[in-house]
Amino acid sequence: MSDASSTTSTPVSAATPGVSSQVQANAIRALAMDAVQAANSGHPGAPMGMADMAVALWGRHLRHNPTNPAWANRDRFVLSNGHGSMLIYSLLHLTGYKLPIGELKNFRQLGSKTAGHPEVGHTPGVETTTGPLGQGITNAVGMALAEKLLASEFNREGHSVVDHHTYVFLGDGCLMEGISHEAVALAGAWKLNKLIALYDDNGISIDGQVTPWFIDNTALRFTACGWNVIGPIDGHDTDAVDRAIADAKNKADAPTLIICKTHIGKGSPNRANTAKAHGEPLGLEEVKLTREAMDWPHTPFTVPKEVYAAWDAKDAGKAAEAEWNERFAAYKAAFPELAKEFVRRMKGELPKNFAQTAVDAAVAAHTEALTVASRKASQLALETFTAALPELLGGSADLTGSNLTNTKATPALRFNLAGEVVKNEAGQGGRHINYGVREFGMAAIMNGVALHGGFIPYGGTFLTFSDYSRNAIRMAALMKQRVIHVFTHDSIGLGEDGPTHQSIEHAASLRLIPNLDVWRPADTAETAVAWAVALQNATRPTALLLSRQNLPYAPKNDLGHISQGAYVLAEPAEVGLKKKAQAVIIATGSEVQLALKAQDLLAKQHRIAVRVVSMPSTTTFDRQDAAYKASVLPKGLPRVAVEMGSTDGWWKYGVSAVVGIDTYGESAPAPVLFEHFGFTPENVADTVRAVLAR
Repeated sequence: MSDASSTTSTPVSAATPGVSSQVQANAIRALAMDAVQAANSGHPGAPMGMADMAVALWGRHLRHNPTNPAWANRDRFVLSNGHGSMLIYSLLHLTGYKLPIGELKNFRQLGSKTAGHPEVGHTPGVETTTGPLGQGITNAVGMALAEKLLASEFNREGHSVVDHHTYVFLGDGCLMEGISHEAVALAGAWKLNKLIALYDDNGISIDGQVTPWFIDNTALRFTACGWNVIGPIDGHDTDAVDRAIADAKNKADAPTLIICKTHIGKGSPNRANTAKAHGEPLGLEEVKLTREAMDWPHTPFTVPKEVYAAWDAKDAGKAAEAEWNERFAAYKAAFPELAKEFVRRMKGELPKNFAQTAVDAAVAAHTEALTVASRKASQLALETFTAALPELLGGSADLTGSNLTNTKATPALRFNLAGEVVKNEAGQGGRHINYGVREFGMAAIMNGVALHGGFIPYGGTFLTFSDYSRNAIRMAALMKQRVIHVFTHDSIGLGEDGPTHQSIEHAASLRLIPNLDVWRPADTAETAVAWAVALQNATRPTALLLSRQNLPYAPKNDLGHISQGAYVLAEPAEVGLKKKAQAVIIATGSEVQLALKAQDLLAKQHRIAVRVVSMPSTTTFDRQDAAYKASVLPKGLPRVAVEMGSTDGWWKYGVSAVVGIDTYGESAPAPVLFEHFGFTPENVADTVRAVLAR
């Protein structure tokens, strides 16, 4: 732990004579309390308490351009304690982003740009959606990691085109959430020296003083995880915070935590330092008293011109970006191919030939017709895709050998003692991350990597542990980020590990998350297509549910309709029946083979004609037009679904019966479990016969 140095900093916005840092901070406090009061809802205490910290960071250090929020080399700012959203809304408004005062007046109202918690893609200048505590700091770790890896890959001597910081404001709640432990440990291990976190240490949460339930020695905790720690310092002393940030920026060996002692609701005579300041309006009388205490005589939502001028960062931002543009032009002249690649990746665009690469991979899988587990089929597809896409950044939560997320093109990511990326003889750094047993942290870090830009992250664990990752998966879907989750060991087919590891409800529950694509492929071809679709889905995350047990290849007439989520795999004619289908069996993943065997059994023993539909992605199929859906699932034909999991989600397809599991599994070899739970061709055939007999 060290004290803040006396290093001075260069302001990134022009100073305005006669406007003190205190007045700048009070502008934030006034806007925050006014907006929360107008909405009669919100959290005024945090923004009022962090206002001085914000003046130090946003007024003197943060490099950003309000006229171009997407500038590639901007510093990233994350408000991890997102309930204090009026802090970032005030800052965006004051510094010159397209967030007019009318939006602040409409705080938390339908259709406004000022939602209850900050939302990326909704409000210009917001880098990530925060609110679920602990995930903001974890997203920031992903952003800082992306910056470090891109710098290592693209920067050349004399040409530092990737060179920015990631700043985080966080509070007690973020540090109490378990995910913060995962993120902080990894940030220290990766020596993310351009990650700077400012801790709003006010000692208050919704339930009051935190001392009875939060006794962590935060400084020692971060030190133990390999961070530099500055403070505690007075979080209301703007100059002290300024010096601490300058000191942190000079650290080359580790991330930095700055502990800022603050007063929640600073400025409010009767609500400061109380839980009431945390999550409810101050009240009209207290707002009036606070104005008097702050010597802020202006009417609600009024900010004097000179205060706007003091905060305005547009000119400084344009100058900072113009200077970078000059540097990038020199870089482009010296390294034209690298510059072109950097621009492509930061735009999130796939190479022009990617579509053909994806088709080739699927065709190769179709041609080889291998009998392998779909987790192995995934690795085979990844061998092609990781070689073609340098932006693919893989990983696993301590299950690499089981998830099979590593490839020849993605050696393990390692850092040396100086914090530099270890490179091979070809000058390439690792692209596969060992996250350790940190599923939730991995998922939220991947979100941060995706939000930063330049990479498409994917990471693996067992499907049953998607429960640990679930809220970060939901956040990726909400934020429309291209993040790919590789979930293996997808059913009772994993066998002897038993019900703790056997996924029953997980496929169904993941399918309920809006904007998340869920794929459960049946063989090599479907797995390759699932990967190709996931990589091309620029605005949604994907979950791939993959088997441990081997799956034989299912013969197909063509590959064209797999990408639509469901397709006709086998008609009655393919088992020798010259008549129209009398029923449809819908199956996913490993159960497709059961459906095919049941189809054969029904044809040969009972002369019953059945169509088999493989539905690797219900979420993708649901987006198809009515005509295509009807071509796959004709009206009037009885339908039976087969999947080793919860039956609830299948009834929407008009099925008459589901061969599934609505209880937990058992510990036994997989073949024994299949027999025990009725996943046999005979039981599927009997179910179809029973449906037809009704």
